[in-house]
Amino acid sequence: MAKQGMAIICSACGADTFVRREPIYEGFRKTGESISCVSCGHTFADEADVPFKDNAGPKIFTDADRSKAVDIFESDEKGRNCRHCRHYTVNPFVQRCGLHQTEVQATDLCGDFDPKGEDDGDDDPLAKLLKKGE
Repeated sequence: MAKQGMAIICSACGADTFVRREPIYEGFRKTGESISCVSCGHTFADEADVPFKDNAGPKIFTDADRSKAVDIFESDEKGRNCRHCRHYTVNPFVQRCGLHQTEVQATDLCGDFDPKGEDDGDDDPLAKLLKKGE
């Protein structure tokens, strides 16, 4: 069954309307689907008979009319946020800067920013346990 839109122009009543899909059951097993017009209740034999409406609309603009994509970020999108710093420490109750020993937020900026490396956390015992569990 092809997934079509719901808008139709009914062949029975001529209305610009929608389809109603209702499941057909035998006992507790779904055996099919009934497709009917919402306006007049006309039931279509199968989905191939349903006169779906083409929602493409007129093509007024082309791709040449589109503006260029705007890039608002510099090459380093992460910036100097605390959450990307090696001194940033998170626990369930507070986020702290290990260098300045102050409470920080993930989006705070710092002049002493030191980016995290891939090898950060090797001396952390909890990180070692988590890596072993992988």
